[in-house]
Amino acid sequence: MTARFVRPVVLLALAAAGCNPPGKPAPKTIPDRPDALVDFNVLYATHCAGCHGADGTLGPAPPLNDPLFLRIVPDAELVKVLTDGRPGTPMAPFAQAKGGPLTAAQVKVLADGLKTKWGAPPTSAAPDVPAYALTGKGDVENGRMAFAMACASCHGDKGQGGKTGDQPVGAINDPAYLALSSNQVLRRYVITGRADLGMPNYAGKTGRPHNFSALTEQDVADLTALLNSWRSPATK
Repeated sequence: MTARFVRPVVLLALAAAGCNPPGKPAPKTIPDRPDALVDFNVLYATHCAGCHGADGTLGPAPPLNDPLFLRIVPDAELVKVLTDGRPGTPMAPFAQAKGGPLTAAQVKVLADGLKTKWGAPPTSAAPDVPAYALTGKGDVENGRMAFAMACASCHGDKGQGGKTGDQPVGAINDPAYLALSSNQVLRRYVITGRADLGMPNYAGKTGRPHNFSALTEQDVADLTALLNSWRSPATK
């Protein structure tokens, strides 16, 4: 074949191949760029499930599949924590602006998706549920009294651990555990409990004295102050 016929033949071959040179993938077969993914399930499985659990429970980090938690946590707080992480804990920043892998749009997809997937209507929580964030100063001594009523039957009188039936309950005065938990996380557990582990929320009566009444805003602040007092000095 002479040189003057080579170019037309090549062009015809490319046209027959759909204008894609041999070896070049078709556009529809090219995977999305990581920063272009906006599917909540994909983003959660990739960036969150390893710590928070595949279905948002039973992971080493706090559960996210918790309707009460998602009821009380402000939307802006979810975005902030995803963006900035929680300094002093294993929760790292996820926003690219903070050195993480996600765009601002992807952070918003995760924050919105958590409430859409696992949230519940406002009527599912009691109207007197304590606020997500600390609104006043807690008192350690009052916290001891609240702990005796709300927590000691499972966690032991000094947080050293105990049992619920035949099931062991871990110590919460453990410096290593407290070093990994911010005060906000401790406060959140006092309010929401850990349904995935059988721990009742602020109003639950399971495992508590018959005369137990729901924890108030001040009770929650006092209990958080008590737990914080059990930290080693370096982590307070």
